Amino acid sequence: MSAPVSREYPQHPLTGVGVVCWRGDHVLLIRRGKPPRIGEWSLPGGLQHVGETVFEAAMRECLEETGIRVRPLRHLDVIDSIRRDAQGRVRFHYTLIDVAAEYVGGEPQAGDDAMHAEWVHRDVVPTLGMWTETVRLIGLGDPKAR
Repeated sequence: MSAPVSREYPQHPLTGVGVVCWRGDHVLLIRRGKPPRIGEWSLPGGLQHVGETVFEAAMRECLEETGIRVRPLRHLDVIDSIRRDAQGRVRFHYTLIDVAAEYVGGEPQAGDDAMHAEWVHRDVVPTLGMWTETVRLIGLGDPKAR
């Protein structure tokens, strides 16, 4: 078995998968339970496992973090998230692959890396102080925006 990969000061970028899932006028969001961006609103998601497709990772992570079952529909975008410390060293480096997904079932409940999960009305999203890329991705995945 290989040693666990360090998320902080990693040796290489880590691949994360995020899920944009709508249920009517509400998007599924979490409050992050771990760094980076601990306590901030975000999309459900997490690291892709070896041997797992992006869509498989999206389904697993969404279920683990929120209790919601989804069916991935399409890729939305790929984003680099690189955070440096005060000395300029790379503290976190993620390549984030975000997907649009269809709600299948379940009710939001925080689990795994999330401290909270809920359906949030589209009008509230801009007021939550989320990372601008997250807000942009939510818009890309909004079925009413197409």
